[in-house]
Amino acid sequence: MTAHTPMMQQYLRIKAEHPDVLVLYRMGDFYELFYADAEKAARLLDLTLTRRGQSAGQPIVMAGVPVQALDTYLAKLVRLGESVAICEQVGDPATSKGPVERRVERIVTPGTRLDDGLLDDKTDCALLAIAPPASKREPRLGLAWLVLASGALRVAECTEDALDTWIARIQPAEVLWPQDQAVPDGLQGLPLCPRAPWQFDPAAGSDKLCRQLGVQALDAFGAQGLARAHAAAGALLSYAEQTQGRLLGHVTQLQVEQSDDTLLLDAAARRNLELTQTLRGEPAPTLISLLDVCQGAAGSRLLRQWLAAPPRAQAVARQRHAAIAALLRGPWQALRDALRGLADLERIASRLALQ
Repeated sequence: MTAHTPMMQQYLRIKAEHPDVLVLYRMGDFYELFYADAEKAARLLDLTLTRRGQSAGQPIVMAGVPVQALDTYLAKLVRLGESVAICEQVGDPATSKGPVERRVERIVTPGTRLDDGLLDDKTDCALLAIAPPASKREPRLGLAWLVLASGALRVAECTEDALDTWIARIQPAEVLWPQDQAVPDGLQGLPLCPRAPWQFDPAAGSDKLCRQLGVQALDAFGAQGLARAHAAAGALLSYAEQTQGRLLGHVTQLQVEQSDDTLLLDAAARRNLELTQTLRGEPAPTLISLLDVCQGAAGSRLLRQWLAAPPRAQAVARQRHAAIAALLRGPWQALRDALRGLADLERIASRLALQ
């Protein structure tokens, strides 16, 4: 390490702390990538790869993106399933005797996107953690998923045979999975983030949930006794906090999902019904494209949630129909006019909570 220049020593220390993500290292008006990160980014983003100066007797391989174009390049990387650490200059160049102090301010991953330019207005971006069965005698997996842009946190448990159906329903943007376990076929092709096995500890997960929700026990949420779900939730919340560099103050509620509460449609059924995509993978004409006349993005996202998990209980459907009928008889048009052009308060509130 000492053979490197002071600036490269700083970069290599930061990179060692984030070995599995691309590190964008702020240098003036550019974010630079070095060595293997530079070669990978140049290939993915069609950047110019350069070699400037030397460190430890070797040319420094570099590729950079302008600060003003960061969101554009981040969006491309995230769509490709990459995670990126944003390393900012936090020291004062005028008073720094050596390299300006830098630190990673945030990590952008496929499942923890918050910026408007990285999110689809009408679609949730879910981060999912899966805890494998504790033993062959207890063959249930734990699921925990978080929509960071809204603060919605949910947990469930399921059998291994039902995992593909839950994946089709949640449609995660990123999946956390213990790195010592074989990856199930249903997770192939998804952005997968291997995590240390100890992060999926049920007792630690239960404590983590209680601290997050500000409670002594999880009984009020109906989440008691779900040891595998607790294990998944602990890994999920720790990872989300790590990427944001802070606690998740806007995550204050927990919803427990039960298999018998909703109609669980597998991927083939969803595809054939063309709920959100046609058989050719296009967004229209589909059921959601015909039904979605919502004036706000939050309403469109809620409608997608309802379509993804239709309730089995007839009482819930009747309540929704009654609410629609009441609106049509009364203030429906006035409400549509009032809501037209309204900002996405749900996502704005989440971003403010994480600043």
